[in-house]
Amino acid sequence: MDTNQEFELRGINHLALVCSDMARTVDFYTNTLGMPLTKTIELPGNMGQHFFFDIGNGDSLAFFWFPGAPKAAPGIASAAHMPGEGEITTAHGSMNHVAFDVPEEKFDEYVAKLQAKGLHPSMVLNHDDSPRGIAPSKDTPGVFVRSVYFMDPDGILLEFATWTRAMTPADVKHAAATASGERVPLPVKQLTPA
Repeated sequence: MDTNQEFELRGINHLALVCSDMARTVDFYTNTLGMPLTKTIELPGNMGQHFFFDIGNGDSLAFFWFPGAPKAAPGIASAAHMPGEGEITTAHGSMNHVAFDVPEEKFDEYVAKLQAKGLHPSMVLNHDDSPRGIAPSKDTPGVFVRSVYFMDPDGILLEFATWTRAMTPADVKHAAATASGERVPLPVKQLTPA
């Protein structure tokens, strides 16, 4: 596999989101999803708080709480619906969803756990390379990732995802779209087989 020759990137240090109620956020991410709280910060000048949760592999999910922050804007700054249940388009520069990598062998167990916790997860989506992009079964040829989506208390779209196969150079085949819809060829550097 090619490696980044410009920067030694080792994953996501943290992704910082904004919540409306830090206590409720701490309860959801620690008690419902089991993420340890690893760092809490009171911002200077009564500006708010910044808390960090361990999401595995040395990576963190962080939240800001700002008193007086604007209200959520589903369909603009965040997804208004879960995939398969309505419109998922969000504005340029927005954060559409956060996908947590989970073990393939525990995926179905985790979907059941989300349901048992009352989170109302989406249907399981078996993403494939068909024109529709969704296969009826995880065993359908071409399925590369399985997903289930759910919302946090602020309406942030979360996903549990598991890769079902390794990616190859054949998986990088679509030209990139410009703002006008024109397609631009991809740069030569891409994933190569190990």
